[in-house]
Parts: sequence; C-alpha cells; structure tokens
Amino acid sequence: MRVLSVDLGTSNTVAVLADAGRPPRVVEVDGSATMPSAVYAEEDGTIMVGRDADRRARLDPTRFEPNPKRRVDEQSLLLGSDVVPVSDALSAILRRVLEETARQLGGEQPHEIRLTHPAQWGRTRCSVLTSAARQAGVTSAITLVPEPVAAAAHFASFPGRSLAAGQSLAVYDLGAGTFDVAVVSATAGGYTVLAEDGLPDLGGLDVDQALLVHVGREVSHKDPQQWQRLLRPESTADRRMRRTLQEDVKAAKEALSRHPQTEVPMPEPFTDVLVTRGELEALVRPAMLRSVELLSRTLQGAGIGAGELAGIYLVGGSSRLPLVGTMISEKLGVVPASLDQPETAVGFGAHHATAGGGPAAPAQSPAAGAHPPPAPPGRASPAQSGPVPVAPQHAAAGAPAAPGAQQPAGFPAGANPAAPGTGPQPVQSQPVPPQGNVPGSFPAYPEPPESGGASPRRGRKALVAAGVAVALLLAVGGAAAFVPLGQDTATYPAESCAEAAEPSEDGFTDCLRQLAGDVAGQQCTPGMGTGPAAAGEEFGASVTCSAPGLAGAQVTYVHADAQEDAELFAGDLVGSAGGQEQVQADWRGNALEGRYAAATGSAMSVLAFTVDDRPLFGFVMQMAGGTDGELQSPSQMADYFEASIQPGE
Repeated sequence: MRVLSVDLGTSNTVAVLADAGRPPRVVEVDGSATMPSAVYAEEDGTIMVGRDADRRARLDPTRFEPNPKRRVDEQSLLLGSDVVPVSDALSAILRRVLEETARQLGGEQPHEIRLTHPAQWGRTRCSVLTSAARQAGVTSAITLVPEPVAAAAHFASFPGRSLAAGQSLAVYDLGAGTFDVAVVSATAGGYTVLAEDGLPDLGGLDVDQALLVHVGREVSHKDPQQWQRLLRPESTADRRMRRTLQEDVKAAKEALSRHPQTEVPMPEPFTDVLVTRGELEALVRPAMLRSVELLSRTLQGAGIGAGELAGIYLVGGSSRLPLVGTMISEKLGVVPASLDQPETAVGFGAHHATAGGGPAAPAQSPAAGAHPPPAPPGRASPAQSGPVPVAPQHAAAGAPAAPGAQQPAGFPAGANPAAPGTGPQPVQSQPVPPQGNVPGSFPAYPEPPESGGASPRRGRKALVAAGVAVALLLAVGGAAAFVPLGQDTATYPAESCAEAAEPSEDGFTDCLRQLAGDVAGQQCTPGMGTGPAAAGEEFGASVTCSAPGLAGAQVTYVHADAQEDAELFAGDLVGSAGGQEQVQADWRGNALEGRYAAATGSAMSVLAFTVDDRPLFGFVMQMAGGTDGELQSPSQMADYFEASIQPGE
C-alpha cells in the first residue's frame, strides 16, 4: 500500500512516501527535501509554486505570496490584480507534490494521503485543507493527523526513544510562522494531547524581521531615504531589492546556526553588515523566552513536571537556533532532543502515527497516574476531569465533529476545549472518503430550517458548522456614534478603551462597565469565574457576574490588550461548545455595537459577543452540571442575551 504524508507548513512543505512496505522516504521536489510553501500568480491565471514561485517573485513581488498557510482564515489572496482563493493556492502546492510523487511512482497514485495540521485547527480550517487536496486531484482516502501527534510518533520510532503507555512527551514546534507547544501522552491505543498552546506571532519570519531591523540600524544613517524605500517599496525595482534583501537576511540567520558570525550582503549604497550569533541571540532572546515560558506553563497545565517527561522534542526549522535548546535547558533542567531534520519530523511521524487508519499502539508499561485535562481555548491549565483527547477530524464537508473539536474560522489560537471524558482516548485519524472537487476557500453548508423556538432579530442567522457562523465575528467595521437611551452608565470613546486599563476593586474598567450596563449591578467578582474559561485570567481585566434569570450560568466581561485578542478568544469559546448549529447576529446598545454568536454542545452552552471598535468582549456560559434542566439552545441563548445581557439602547 502506497501512503503519502504531506506536511504543508507555513514556510516549507515536506512529503514522505511509504511504498510496498519499504521504509518511508522523503519525496524530493526540485531536488530538495523541502519545497517552499510559496505561490506566484501568473497573469494568465497559472499558479506557480515552490522554487519556481520564488524565482518569479523577483519579476513582480506583488504577485507573490510566500506563506499562504498563514492566511488560511482568509477566503482569498490579492496577488497582483488577481484575486486567488486560499484553497486554490494550497491546492497548487499539493498538486505539485502529487505530480512529483506520481512521476517517481511511474504514474501511479498513492492509495492514501495523510495531511498533517496544527492540533488547534478545527473543522473549518481542516475542510479548507482537504478541499484543497480534492482540487489538487486526490481521489484516494485522506487522513488527517495532528502535528504534535505525528511528532510524538516520530520521536517514539527511534531506538531507545519509545513511549510506553502513560509516558508523556513535550513537542516544541517553532516553525516559520507560528510557535506551537503540546504535551502528548502515550496510551494503550495511541496518543492523547493533554495540553497545547501556541503563539501566532512567533516564528522564523519574526526572527528574520528582528535581524532586518538590526541591520537597518547599522546602515540606514548613510541614506535614510533609500532605506525607507527598501522598507516601503513603491516601484517594482524597490520590491525586487527588498525581496533580495529579505532572502539574504534569512540566509544569514540560518548561517548563524552553524557559524559564530556571517555577513549580510547589502544593496547599494549600503555596505555589507557583519552580524554575530551573539547579536542575533540578544535580539531574539525576549521572543524565545516567551516560547520557553509558554512551554513551562503548558506542562503545568497538563499536571506534568519537566522531570517526568520522556523528553522535549524540537521540531520546526527555526528550532535549529542554538539559543532554543540552551534556554529550555536553563529554564526546565531538561536537555531537549532534535533527533532528525526538524523540518521533516512531522512528515515522517504521520506514517508512524497511524496504521491502517488508526493510531499506532505504544509499548506497554505500568499504568500512569491520571493527568488533569487542558484548559479551554488558547490556554492550558488544570481542569476538572480526565485528559481531553484530540477529537477526530472529519474532513468531508459538513461531516460532524466531536464536541470540542470544532474551531471557527478566523480564530486560530486555542487548545482543544474541555469536554466530558473518563480518561485518555486515542487520537483517531479518520480516513475521508473520496469526493468531487470542491471549489472556493470554504465548504458550503446548507441552511437548516428555522425552528419554532428561534425568533430571528436584527438579521439573526442559524448556521450549520461552527466555523462558518463564528467567522462572521471578525467582519467588524467602524462603529458609529450612538447616544445611549435609558442607561445611567457613562459612555467612553473608542480611543479611551484601546488598551486594557487598571480595573476598580469590583473588577470593572470604565469601558467594561459601559458594556455590562445594568448587569454590573448583579453579584460580580473580579476574574474569569469558574468553568472552562477560568484559565484566561492573564488575558486582561475581567469580571464575572451571575447571569440574571438563567440557572447554572455566568456572564463574564473582558477588557483585552488588543481587539484581535478579544475576537480570537471569543471565537475560541464558541468553538469549544461544539454542536452542529450556531446562531449569530449583530447587537447594539449603550453607544456600542458588535456581533454575537451562540453554540450548544453536550457539556455547555456559550454565547460570546464582541465590540466592533474596541478590545472588549463578553460571554455567557451555561454548564450542564449547573442546571437541573436542559441546556439552552443557540436560539434560546440569543433570546436571553438580547433580553437580559445586551446593554439597553
């Protein structure tokens, strides 16, 4: 059986082929084990990929996108004057890999395609990936494998590194665009992700940018105007020059992983700049410290000490930085391992993670103690029941996902949310039956018939599939000025709420008090309250109040540091509920306007609401154990919000 694993990364794509029982091997594309995950749109509509795209970028950089995966939440890319669906860009990358694989197999196609993806990706993002594979011509089964599970399986495949049931591995994945960390536990039937988190703003691209800024400080004084033209190119010649400089800076960064110093070639009129490893490490140490601290917090969230781990496994090309291993050793007292080419570890691991569609069983050992589950979206901390597995990812458009597995488009950060469970469950990488080609960036979901209990207001819509509904939370625009009606609460301009302020003793900032309206008079306590969202206390100023008239519910208001953070966390919370239907609509009140979305799963009902022009959000959460009756449906949650929580106009 021929199985092809593809790790479509932010910066590079790696394909690994196992054919007729032979050991897996890298499929070299254009003579290299890694192919740039880059696309270039020709004027005739042809999409070039990989090194061909890199070369074409010198002709017209505006038609080039080096990291389309980083833009998976966008429906389209503007390349030159052409609008290219994101799924088309990803499809072109996968098509090139399939073409080269078929060439090496004498025209034969693999029997199965295994696609890796970040553990926090939900059904919508995974649907974009599998739709791209179908567009690329994949007719065989598709299996989705979470990246940390693949990495753990690859680690365990080395002699002397096997993971016995109950043992855990920390996966430190520093790629080009993002940083991800996960704690993966081996069970008798496979692997379970106990906790995971990430930093969407940290990766090799950010290291490149830091080095570029450093180089600019050294040379910009010679011709400040020309340097600004490099930073903000206006002509094709300027864009070509900037593209060349970025490539030289990246090459210098990679050279400093092997040598103590190197030179960055500079365009005229600037002279070449000598940079040392020490200078680079000083530049990126604060950023790397963030990643190591997040690794430490994720271990704490999983309830595992660093000394209890089977190892810390470094994957992702940017983990080659010597500073990474040094800082992990200093912080945790554990020397991390990089057992293979970090760029190819996930691709190889996908073959070991599954066998015939199921997870590979690790070696047996005495049963390990139970670990606390991960905290809710975007955070990892102890919770109330057993560890939460990575839920099966059904890549077929419209296929139901297990509660907690869904993640709305546009809300990238977030661990798999807490859900009821009795202990570790294996990661089941589900084969996807063949489908026809699916055009566009996102799968189409049918509108369900409106239920009698739904009373749509302000254009409220009920949607099937969490990601489609909650993605609309990001479609925010500038808020008009409103005069509050019937409210004693003072109002504040958007600029005064742009950053989280110090809250008063009761937990409210002035801007949160405006958002809460009359609810601020309820019984309120500073912090994120109890339940799956409690780990978000570090997010910003927050206060939790009893939800008036709704049994087993609480309403929380958060003043985040940035509007993007507010939108991301709000979307994660709705995605954490699971369920097949969501309701979303606009809201307006007390000189504010925004959007809300509601979802109901087996464990809880959640409604999250954001504010268009400021970093505020709130959520109403009703837990199954806190009410004698049934959980509120999404429509009922929307009715409740509009009647009892939404500030009056």
